Amino acid sequence: METPTKGSNRTLYFSTFVAALAGFLFGFDTIVISGADQPIQQLWEVSDLFHGTFIMSMALWGTVIGALLGGIPCDRYGRRKTLFWIGVLYLLSALGSALAPNPYFFSASRFIGGLGVGASSVAVPIYLSEITPAQNRGKLVALYQFNIVFGILIAFFSNYFIGQIFAEHAWRWMLGVEVIPAAIYCLFVLGVPESPRWLMLRKDDEPLARQVLARLNPSEPIDRLVTTIKKSVTKDVPLKEFFSTRFQYVIMLAFLLAAFNQLSGINFVLYYAPRIFAEAGIAADAVLGASVPIGVVNLLFTLLGMYLIDRAGRKKLMYIGSFGYIITLSGVAWAFAAGASGPVVVAFVCAFIASHAVGQGAVIWVFISEIFPNVVRDYGMSLGSGTHWVFAAVITLLTPTVLSAFSGAQIFSFFAGMMVLQLLFVWLIMPETKNLTLEEMEVKLGISTEELEEIIETVEPDVGSDLEVK
Repeated sequence: METPTKGSNRTLYFSTFVAALAGFLFGFDTIVISGADQPIQQLWEVSDLFHGTFIMSMALWGTVIGALLGGIPCDRYGRRKTLFWIGVLYLLSALGSALAPNPYFFSASRFIGGLGVGASSVAVPIYLSEITPAQNRGKLVALYQFNIVFGILIAFFSNYFIGQIFAEHAWRWMLGVEVIPAAIYCLFVLGVPESPRWLMLRKDDEPLARQVLARLNPSEPIDRLVTTIKKSVTKDVPLKEFFSTRFQYVIMLAFLLAAFNQLSGINFVLYYAPRIFAEAGIAADAVLGASVPIGVVNLLFTLLGMYLIDRAGRKKLMYIGSFGYIITLSGVAWAFAAGASGPVVVAFVCAFIASHAVGQGAVIWVFISEIFPNVVRDYGMSLGSGTHWVFAAVITLLTPTVLSAFSGAQIFSFFAGMMVLQLLFVWLIMPETKNLTLEEMEVKLGISTEELEEIIETVEPDVGSDLEVK
């Protein structure tokens, strides 16, 4: 038996920190548009339908494509290269959005940023889940979610302060300032190692994979890690086999969790917080300031979720979040129906954000990244992330029209009803996954090494000849 490599976890912590910075750009890019929402619509005098379809949701349609296709560069070129080009997309989007001369150029620039967000939501959780040890995987992968909400918080603060400083064209500065963190991220990501599982699965480079594993897991017996990984991986699995009955359970888990994430109304609230607060009677010059508490609460409760996820487990956090959703969304609906004051609405919305941060927010990217077997993790992460962003894009596209057609009470009652269904999903279907290695997860969720060998034997000869189990 090989003696564990002695050393520190500096490589692991640096790699997780840098990769998770993509989450900061994700959160900042996603929410910064909220400060530009109404000024842009007034500047270019576009209809609600055009505004929702192009200005506000174009980034999300880019995100859908980035999420659905993000597994391809991850699989073909590696996690590290994909992470770098994600930063380039963010940088180009920030420049283009800030300098846009018309709504079409602006929408195209936001679309590019959306590609980065979508690819990020696939590549980063995959990378983090593949480099982190089982006992800390939930906490370290959740660092990505922490950076998302930290980016959201900074976007709210940035929008508020820039709005106070610049009287004219403040929205251009709000969007353009993202160039700075995007450039820093691109520089830092050049210093992280490639995923050892990708090196073994795609590059057949066991010596380099061993070196990386030794740097990432200095206290673990490397021989045991390598043997476990080799038993669980193959060269390739065709896409049609991914949608076979063998993987239907984990596909259902990823789809439902991702769909419920958006059916909670979280992006509806984050994207349109100023409009929601304006509907609640908060003065126009105070709505951006009223959005700041959302970011603060989101950050604090995400930290709580990170602390609990490897202790309490994924399922318990989802129980807490589901009950919190139902209570707070019902409270927002009541506040609108009863004509409660603006501060009451803000309080209920902040409580809703807290429920999301400690539940779905902490769990989603960890859970989806860990439930799929090594051989189909790229496919699975793309499916889960793509589902998340399709629902987000549709909700964001329809929001300006929905806000005109329905009352706040009706909208938030709908979201509360959806969270009752999520509670049933958690109770009846969702498994617990804490403290299991990725390879142990495969066995628990019904995909053993023997079954993977059967998959290889049943595919067409022209494909099967390239599918030797290591």
